[in-house]
Amino acid sequence: MADMSKSKAKPRHPLVRIIDEVVRLKGRLQSVFAEARTATGLSPMETMVLTAAVEAQRPPTVSQIGRSLGHPRQVVQRAANRLIEAGLLEAALNPDHKRAQLLSATAAGQKLYGEAESLARKSADSLARVLGLSECERLARDLHDLRGRIELHLRTQEAKRN
Repeated sequence: MADMSKSKAKPRHPLVRIIDEVVRLKGRLQSVFAEARTATGLSPMETMVLTAAVEAQRPPTVSQIGRSLGHPRQVVQRAANRLIEAGLLEAALNPDHKRAQLLSATAAGQKLYGEAESLARKSADSLARVLGLSECERLARDLHDLRGRIELHLRTQEAKRN
């Protein structure tokens, strides 16, 4: 294998390196949590939408979930529709918006989420023994802060365009 440390290529921008590491990390974490993910029988997008509905402080709309996850509303809507058809989510009228319904997990959706979360916790506990909980907590805080600053930047850029 070639020694990459002696490469004559320009050093990569730190943000490009972060993106590369996050993409690679996502793949590794998907491997670690594969059992929990496949046990639900849901697609990754359906799992994300169900999780968003279960963990929300108040029932979210499809658009709110899409913005939070960084996915188009249409993609989230298709997943939400499948979850509603499967009896895992229910849509309710939104007093603040005529067409944007509020999504909440049904009892079956809560149960499935709980089962998957239990399996995920076992995988997380196993990995945390190797990584260390305090380092995981620090990284989670740092990534949350980074995401928040990026979201603020994006909102500022959007406001400048409008």
